Amino acid sequence: MVSEDNLNRQYYFYDQIGISKADALKENIQKINPSVNVISHYIRLTKQNIPVLFKDCDVIVEAFDQADQKEMLIETILTEFPEKPLILGLGVAGWGKNDNIHCRKIDNMYICGDEVSEIASNLPPIAPRVGIVANMQANIVLELLLK
Repeated sequence: MVSEDNLNRQYYFYDQIGISKADALKENIQKINPSVNVISHYIRLTKQNIPVLFKDCDVIVEAFDQADQKEMLIETILTEFPEKPLILGLGVAGWGKNDNIHCRKIDNMYICGDEVSEIASNLPPIAPRVGIVANMQANIVLELLLK
């Protein structure tokens, strides 16, 4: 669900608080281009459904805030699909220190971020660093798919 603390770094609006992120994002995409056909899915990922949901994906991008969800996705993908590119965002909390943000490749895993800045009450994820890392992730996706 869209929550107020998402608004500083994710593309949702105040009147969308309480709406599922999938439905809110669909609404926003259709406002940008009404001719786009968006099919949204509201599914909680689990170790059991990830193999089914991601079996046909060429590239997988992780974008969780919660460390336990991030860990579950990474472990499941590396176990079930070790050959698929997996692009992670690790270390996006806080602000500043742009020079510490980088991308690093380990086998088929790409890590974007500073790899150390963990989210905490005094170090929240906010738009500038989250945006930098998200754009780095998107750029890697394009590099992989367009070769």
